[in-house]
Amino acid sequence: MSIAERFRLLDRRKPASRVDVVLGEDWVSPDGYIDQELRAGRERRSLIGLNRSPLARKIIIFNLMAMVLLVAGVLYLNPFRDSLAIQRETGLVSEAQLIADVFEVQLPLSGPVNIATSDGIDAHGTLDGMEIPEGVELFVFDLTGAPVVSTLGAERPQPETVEGLKEDRRPTIITDLLNGIWNGMSALFSFQDPVEYSISARDLAELLVADALDGETRFSSALDAAGGTIFAVATPIRRGDDVVGVVALTSAASEIDRLVRVEREQILEMFFVAAFVSIGLSLLLASTIANPLSDLAAAAELGRDKNARKLNPGRVRIPDLTARPDEIGRLSGAMRGMVAALYDRIESNEQFAADVAHEIKNPLASLRSAVGTLRMAKREDHREKLLDVIDHDVRRLDRLVSDISNASRLDSELVREEEEVFDLIKTLGGITQYFGDEAKGKGIDFITDLPPDAIKITGLEARLAQVFVNLISNAMSFCEKGDAVRVWARKRENRVLVVVEDTGPGIPDQALTKIFKRFYSERPVGQFGNHSGLGLAISKQIVEAHGGVIWAENIRTADSDLNTPPLGARFVVGLPL
Repeated sequence: MSIAERFRLLDRRKPASRVDVVLGEDWVSPDGYIDQELRAGRERRSLIGLNRSPLARKIIIFNLMAMVLLVAGVLYLNPFRDSLAIQRETGLVSEAQLIADVFEVQLPLSGPVNIATSDGIDAHGTLDGMEIPEGVELFVFDLTGAPVVSTLGAERPQPETVEGLKEDRRPTIITDLLNGIWNGMSALFSFQDPVEYSISARDLAELLVADALDGETRFSSALDAAGGTIFAVATPIRRGDDVVGVVALTSAASEIDRLVRVEREQILEMFFVAAFVSIGLSLLLASTIANPLSDLAAAAELGRDKNARKLNPGRVRIPDLTARPDEIGRLSGAMRGMVAALYDRIESNEQFAADVAHEIKNPLASLRSAVGTLRMAKREDHREKLLDVIDHDVRRLDRLVSDISNASRLDSELVREEEEVFDLIKTLGGITQYFGDEAKGKGIDFITDLPPDAIKITGLEARLAQVFVNLISNAMSFCEKGDAVRVWARKRENRVLVVVEDTGPGIPDQALTKIFKRFYSERPVGQFGNHSGLGLAISKQIVEAHGGVIWAENIRTADSDLNTPPLGARFVVGLPL
């Protein structure tokens, strides 16, 4: 497999999801795996817990506000009342004109006409022959505007029953109750004397007679003493072009108000039903939002409180809600991944501290042994050898502490430093020129094969330069006089490959997966203690922080097998463009 092919295979691999790192600790696990405090809190909580959930209360209030505004707007604009009033006005005008036509058809074609003296027409007889509905009042006026006859106080015949015609007797309990509350509140907080605005049906009709005597039909409305709305219409009685009298008709008091109350009652009934449904749905919605969020917050708070109380707390378990296809599922997955990453970092730091202690103990043990032996040594040559050992171990400790310090600061520095666009080929050119001069002095052939065109990438130039310096110096450390080191780079679609090859002894096959671990070093005997084993681990960390990959492999011919000694070692760095 070629280098480019292997790089493409690695690039296609998707990063592992951090959400499922904490295996076996989902929210539906047996009770034994759930923190007792959190489980007890969930048992105490009701289905909704409105008293403990501001979010649930907000959901219900906001859903009801829109509905209340809609109903209040409909009741305030009162469109059905206006429509009913227009219909009643039109109908009352038609009725008055029809009654006037009844009088007109009885008028003689010639001769004097006086409604007051029944000259030419019998107004009382005509009125007695009409069936006027209860509540509706009819008035007849002469040319002087004086009332001649009316239905006020007259006995009304029982209305004829029409089969199939039903009377609207729907109750208006809610509307009447709200009207009573409103009137009571108005009376309680009103500090002004009530205005006398009521008028009787007869007075309202008489106000229209003067205009009707001029030959015009007039309409008006007002409130009676009980606060009910009455409508009145006056229309002339004509013989030809002459006006001989006026017919005035008034509607039953509160007739429209009753119909309006019925319509409002229906709207309010629908409002209460819709409000009940809205509250139920809001509670259901709140339970699917507020309760999971409460569980997530409680789990985080429980972990915080545990960490505050104990030096070695149990692992924090975030509820596994990743099966939900919404933002709460994403939040649960993000929190679980964050907690898992945090524990990984803690475990990594603990392992790093253990490795540091182990690595420091070796030169310290050697130093202690050399110092103890030095006190007993009598010969000068033995003392010189022991001093060389002490010097070697001190330099080893100094190098080890410096590398450990750099490695421990690397994470924070990679986050703080600002990435910039730079020319990778130019950076490699400067590095290879420096090592080319050094290799010439050691008798090592140094070969570079860089493309002539610039390759721009975004990253931390100094950190990536540290990677290539480490790889090249590492390759030269395994080469002897007559060996060769080759550095080459190629651009491949949306990535760039930088390869460092050497003709040294190669890498033991069993060590190919270990060389990037911290403090692991596979060196010849003569180089023991000269390297801390952190160089490749730091290089891997820097490359991965840039979204790239790095790996090592042995160089072999196409027809060779694993038992054949390698021709050298190859390190490949792949970086995204």
